[in-house]
Amino acid sequence: MNKRVVVTGMGAVTPLGNDVESTWNSALQSKSGIDLITLLDTEKHSVKIAGEVKDFSLNEDVLSLRDQSRYDRFILLALKAVDEAMTNSKLKVNENIPAHQLGAILGVGMGGFKTIEDTKVTAYEKGVRRISPFFIPAMIPNMSTGLASIVWGFTGVNYSISSACASSCHAMSAAFQEISSGRSKAMITGGCESTLADLALGGFTNMKALSKRNDEPQKASRPFDKDRTGFIMAEGAGVLILEELEHAKARGAEILAEVSGFGFSSDAHHITAPHPEGAGAILSMKSALKNSNLDAEQIDYINAHGTSTPLGDRGETKAIKNVFGEHAYKLKVSSTKSMTGHMLGGAGGVESIFCVKALQNQIIPPTINLENPDEDCDLDYTPNVPVKTKVEYAMNNSFGFGGTNATLIFKKF
Repeated sequence: MNKRVVVTGMGAVTPLGNDVESTWNSALQSKSGIDLITLLDTEKHSVKIAGEVKDFSLNEDVLSLRDQSRYDRFILLALKAVDEAMTNSKLKVNENIPAHQLGAILGVGMGGFKTIEDTKVTAYEKGVRRISPFFIPAMIPNMSTGLASIVWGFTGVNYSISSACASSCHAMSAAFQEISSGRSKAMITGGCESTLADLALGGFTNMKALSKRNDEPQKASRPFDKDRTGFIMAEGAGVLILEELEHAKARGAEILAEVSGFGFSSDAHHITAPHPEGAGAILSMKSALKNSNLDAEQIDYINAHGTSTPLGDRGETKAIKNVFGEHAYKLKVSSTKSMTGHMLGGAGGVESIFCVKALQNQIIPPTINLENPDEDCDLDYTPNVPVKTKVEYAMNNSFGFGGTNATLIFKKF
């Protein structure tokens, strides 16, 4: 018999705030975290805006300043979120749980882009002998979980998943299976990303994927709006502590929500463009409903992938209407990327936290900048202001390049 899986801790560092509560409160105030880029010189770039984490610092009790200087920013963002989630959950190795029954699976879409870029410059200008011995561990995706295992002393599962913008949701689904199968009692999961570097910004720009609304950064991310022109790169991390229900109860943990199930699919269509009819998204959502033993009419809220791209928003809307029929017009949908920007591999972790907070507070976070709706995007996207309503089940969609799709469903506990 499969074990029930619940959420007992959360941690976030985003363009809206450096913890869960500040991120959530900023969303309820319909704030945008998008602004001019400060982490790199954009003089030669036509895109000059992004969702940066502001005033970031990592507690030296987690990692010394000397050690922090050795690792790429995405790893430090991950450790910050893990620290908050572990503190929030009150889960302690060898006190609440044996070390081998706690593990970590985090999603990382691209890894240490900035470290790779900077090291290439060093090698070119000063020679390969000047490459740091910390270069490899500084940039590999699984060092986010590797360092977490060292810092918190767990000896269970320890790896990362890379599936573009679906990385976090795939990671959380894998963590869910670890617990539901009985192999682990608790898992650190979610995802992280920080790729604000010349190569990444230039690459996405030349794909024509990014908005160039540099004169109005806070209005640039506008999912489902007729005037949307592309997504906004962002960085951040969202981490959840998933735990076996009876184990959580036995130690007196606060249970924030339950994970009902997950679904996966592939578009099998194009390396970057989504299927125009949302075929892969349809399969992913249907798979999640079946895995959760739910009828479509039971879903109250969808945190949409909603990146603010013309094709993506339209295709996801078609997919929702296909899966939910008339109920599609009754449920609430929103894209919190309108406020955070697109955190790529870290997006699903943060957006799952938004789902849990919506279930806890019975409030739907908004889609801001939805001023002139696309005629083909005709659902209730919770435009511009949050809405208080009954939420029993919340769905999170994450879709990535290569046509990879993942869906998670959370239940109010």
